Formats: sequence, structure tokens, C-alpha cells
Amino acid sequence: MAEYYLAQLNIAKMKFAFADPQMQEFVMLLDEVNALADAAPGFVWRLQTEEGDATAVDFFGPGYLVNMSVWQDIESLRNYVLRSAHKNVLARRKEWFERMEDAYAVLWWIPAGRIPSLEEAGERLESLRNDGASARAFTFRQVFDPE
Repeated sequence: MAEYYLAQLNIAKMKFAFADPQMQEFVMLLDEVNALADAAPGFVWRLQTEEGDATAVDFFGPGYLVNMSVWQDIESLRNYVLRSAHKNVLARRKEWFERMEDAYAVLWWIPAGRIPSLEEAGERLESLRNDGASARAFTFRQVFDPE
């Protein structure tokens, strides 16, 4: 068993209210994308409420959607994000979400078996925004080893 797993957080500022008809197609795709993640090789855990998603999580403020998950390794996450049907939804994000100037996604290593908190995820994102990529908080473009 691996000693470390990869945690990831990404946030998105919606262009429209979640219930707005212009968000309907995204809302319809959400269950499919979440099920795809749940079944993906290397998937460990994802943030979700009793409804099965994290759309009701309001940690980063009104209008922000939160996605947080844990993966066995970076390749498992990369394969899901960029090499599965998820990439088709990702390619359409400009339809539903505003362009963000600051970093909106962060990766970091956690001990295997531990689930990160939203507070920790927020701190990692702030670290990336303030200090750039490091072993504490990084991106797909600049990956650091768990050690």
C-alpha cells in the first residue's frame, strides 16, 4: 500500500445561479461526472453531502462550487481529468464558470488513509496563490514528490 495519496481541490465561480436554466446542462452532467470519478482507477474519496455531490458546500463563498477528492497517485487523477469523458465537460467550463485570475486548483500529498478537511484545502490553495508551487501546494504543471 502506498504511504501517500494525492489530494486535490478545485473551485469555480458560477456565471449563473445553480438553479438558473443556463446551468441546467452542467447540473444534468454532474451525476455522470461524479459516477465516472467514483469508478475511475485510483479514485479513493470525494467530498459530497447526502445528495451525492458537493454543490451545497459554501466554504469559499456564495456562487462558488467546490470539488475536492483523493487519489492513489497523480497519474490516476490525470487520467480521470484529461483522458476520460470528464475532459469533455472540462472543455465547456467557460459556458458555466467565470475565468478566475487566481489559482483555482491545488494538489498536495497526504498520508494514505487520511481525508483532508476543507480548511486544509483552503490553506493549500492560499499557499499556492501566495507562494507559488511547492511541495506543500502544487499543480499538474509542477509536481513535487511526496517525500
